[in-house]
Amino acid sequence: QVQLAESGGGLVQAGGSLRLSCAASGTIFSINAIGWYRQAPGKQRELVAVITSGGSTNYADSVKDRFTISRDNAKNTVYLQMHSLKPEDTAVYYCNADRVFPIKGALPHNYWGQGTRVTVSS
Repeated sequence: QVQLAESGGGLVQAGGSLRLSCAASGTIFSINAIGWYRQAPGKQRELVAVITSGGSTNYADSVKDRFTISRDNAKNTVYLQMHSLKPEDTAVYYCNADRVFPIKGALPHNYWGQGTRVTVSS
C-alpha cells in the first residue's frame, strides 16, 4: 500500500505564494508520474501540473508561468511552488501518483492523496 501525504495549503492573499508538498510512502519501487489536481466548489477536478520520473513536466494553461512542479525522486516527494496566486486558484489540491510499481515487474497502481485546501483572498 502507498500513502500520499500532502501539506502546504492555507490562506493567502492574491499575489502571494504557497508551496505544496506531496510525499509518497509505503512499498514503492518506482513511480511513473506524480501530479497535482485541483477541484474548486461546483467544478470538476482538473489537472494543474504533472511531472514524470524523468523530469518531464506539463502544466494547465491557467497556471503556466506562475506554478512550478519539481520532484525529489530519492524522497518520492513532489513540490508545487505557486506564485502570483489568484482568487480563481482557490480549490482543494490533490496529489496523484500514477503507475506506482510496488516491486519491479508488479502491476502498477494509481493513488490519490486526501487533498489540501488552498484559499486565495482578493
